[in-house]
Amino acid sequence: MANDGRRGAPRREPAAAGGDRPVTMFLRHLAAVALLPFTVTVLVPAWIARSQGAVLRFGGSAGPLLLQALGLAGLGAGLLLFGASLRRFAADGRGTLAPWDPPRRFVVRGPYQYVRNPMISGVILILAGEALVLRSPPHGLWAAGFALLNLVFIPLVEEPQLERRFGDAYREYRRHVRRFVPRLTPWRP
Repeated sequence: MANDGRRGAPRREPAAAGGDRPVTMFLRHLAAVALLPFTVTVLVPAWIARSQGAVLRFGGSAGPLLLQALGLAGLGAGLLLFGASLRRFAADGRGTLAPWDPPRRFVVRGPYQYVRNPMISGVILILAGEALVLRSPPHGLWAAGFALLNLVFIPLVEEPQLERRFGDAYREYRRHVRRFVPRLTPWRP
């Protein structure tokens, strides 16, 4: 609340679109996650597995087991990166990962200090991890296709929108933080 100039009469800030109450914010995030990353990381891979006959079988020698262990590490890292990014969008940005309900504030904390697209990086790690754990070339193609799609979409569509919304702050951020390859040290504006 802010004071509107009258003694003792606090003025309420207008409610943000969709509301920022914890339950409302949770439901907004749940809808966005269910529609976007859940489809990409669960529904499409399940369809690929079913249509291609991919099943989880542990490797019988050191090489395949090592690939599966790397895949598990990728899955874990991807989930952590995605979760940390989602938390920053909710806490700092007051929005969701969905294009129809984006963050209202520019987010440059947490994983965003290291890489511009940590959510997409997390999803790519999850998809690559799934491909390695299942030892499934079709899942690897899906991971590569998703990465390629984002290598085109982000600079052509998302970044111009971010530049229009956040102006000089985003341009400065873009000069210092790479799209997918993380910095070694956090960037601070």
